[in-house]
Amino acid sequence: MNNKYTESEILSHFDPNLNIEENKYYPVIAENDIRYHFWLDLEHGYCETAGSRIHLYADDERWAVVAEKSGYQNRGFRAEIELYYFGNCIDYPVSAYPERNYVSNLNSIVLITEEEWERICNTEGEDMEQFEMISPDAQYVMIRDVKIPIEQDVTRYRNLGIHSRQEDNPRELISFEDLLRYYHDTTPGVLSSTEAEIRQHIPADLRKLMTIDHFHFSSVYSDDHHPAREELYQLITKILITKDTSLWQPTLPSNNHWSNWESGTL
Repeated sequence: MNNKYTESEILSHFDPNLNIEENKYYPVIAENDIRYHFWLDLEHGYCETAGSRIHLYADDERWAVVAEKSGYQNRGFRAEIELYYFGNCIDYPVSAYPERNYVSNLNSIVLITEEEWERICNTEGEDMEQFEMISPDAQYVMIRDVKIPIEQDVTRYRNLGIHSRQEDNPRELISFEDLLRYYHDTTPGVLSSTEAEIRQHIPADLRKLMTIDHFHFSSVYSDDHHPAREELYQLITKILITKDTSLWQPTLPSNNHWSNWESGTL
């Protein structure tokens, strides 16, 4: 191995105490720039989580980890993919404003727009039946300009353990988050990022090693959350160092499915 990076360097990027101001890979465009370092969070109060994956890329000089989450942004009225970037070769997203620039390791991709949700939203019945619920007459939803059929048979959702709104929902309407979770469990590609979308912020020629669909996730809100000591990040680091994907041999059960985490509660 002739890597120009080490295991400790990789693990340091996942350190919850990472000082972004001292991170040599984050760009400094102006003195008053604000820089953010976000984590994959399956319990976020403003997002009803649907899917999650982790993508690994590396060669001898460069490495990148891209964590992916899809879901319904309950304060933004959009369905989105969130991509969290870690590595030594990231083209970090920059939002430029007259007073300062905002730099972060997070990029969002809109799946379903606010206007599209409004088009398929239920407008009849009691107030709660009109709050983020889908019209029983809606036949399809546009996801990234593609018509995707809407399943209206509630029993198909129940068979998958999906039916979040049981109170104040006498007609058993499908909620926005129910629909996204149904797609994740039946046709996950509908909500998944494309390789081109992931590579917006990493080098085009960087070798992809693997995508991890099932993994053991630890709450970022836990007092003892320390990725360097967690199996997930240790295995990721070894794979990046060796380029050997056969090392993905977790001993802990996967738990990143949306049903294992409470989200979107705020």
